[in-house]
Amino acid sequence: MKNKRLIWTLVFLAILTLGSIGTDLFKKEHQNANRVVKVGILQFVTHEALDQIEKGVEDGLKEAGYKGDKVQITLLNAEGDQSKIQTMSKQLVNDKNDVVIGIATPAAQGLAAATKDIPVIMGAISDPVGAKLVKNLKHPEGNVTGTSNQVPIKQTVELVKSLTPNAKTIGILYASSEDNSKSQVESFKKYAEKDGLNVVEYAVPSTNEINTTMSVMTGKVDAIWTPQDNTIASAFSTVVSQANQAKIPVYTTVDTMVKEGGLASVAQSQYELGKATARSAVKVLKGKKVKDVPVDVIDDGTPTLNLKVAQDLNITIPENVLKQSDIAVKADK
Repeated sequence: MKNKRLIWTLVFLAILTLGSIGTDLFKKEHQNANRVVKVGILQFVTHEALDQIEKGVEDGLKEAGYKGDKVQITLLNAEGDQSKIQTMSKQLVNDKNDVVIGIATPAAQGLAAATKDIPVIMGAISDPVGAKLVKNLKHPEGNVTGTSNQVPIKQTVELVKSLTPNAKTIGILYASSEDNSKSQVESFKKYAEKDGLNVVEYAVPSTNEINTTMSVMTGKVDAIWTPQDNTIASAFSTVVSQANQAKIPVYTTVDTMVKEGGLASVAQSQYELGKATARSAVKVLKGKKVKDVPVDVIDDGTPTLNLKVAQDLNITIPENVLKQSDIAVKADK
């Protein structure tokens, strides 16, 4: 009899324990479901291309259900100031965000330097290995992953030769301080020189030297190419103004910069790159470890044309190029 009572007592205690565990699990799941997710975004500088990436990030988070009172997004913009990158990175880390997103290489580098614990999501970084953000794109070994938009250099060189077959010397304008630009320049030179083009590099330390450098360039080159470079992007109006006066076409890497006066690019939608960045962030927010989220490499693009600039420069667009291209700006009638 005593044994039966003991058995029933143990059964009763087991039921209570399981019930308690179940209740705790339910409470935990309920709390997680109602928890406000914190996302910190650091943007390097105000520019339409980076603004579009940021918009894509926020819209991508919304599409995944992170919207309204379910998410708290803190957006900081360093406006190209490296000292602000450091202080803002620390601020986002100290705010204990669940993930932090760096838009442009300096922003991602600042966040990666500020934390080894909080997941850092790269927002469209052209050369994350060269920037020392990751060592292995398929298997990120630290706390950094995200998207890498590999500029379609080979396609770009082919576009330059198609639109301006008489251009023999191409000048490359880029910032010497940006690691991602240097790797793009090397790649462009490789493909361009293989195709018989002469490439001349013009590196500037900051936006202050762009005006003077452009004055020198326009007398020595037949066309200009600018890589994905935040310094050049922030002063692109100066580049196209001087190039237009000299009747020299400017090829770029970003669709928004074609709208701003570049002749053409093999472009990747900055907005869609932002949404791809959000998808990487969502995987981490839903529990995946950074090492299990490969860097999303986007390495192709669509030719994007400014027909108004082509018209002003008396450049005829081949019909086969026109058919496969997006039109950023139409020609005057």
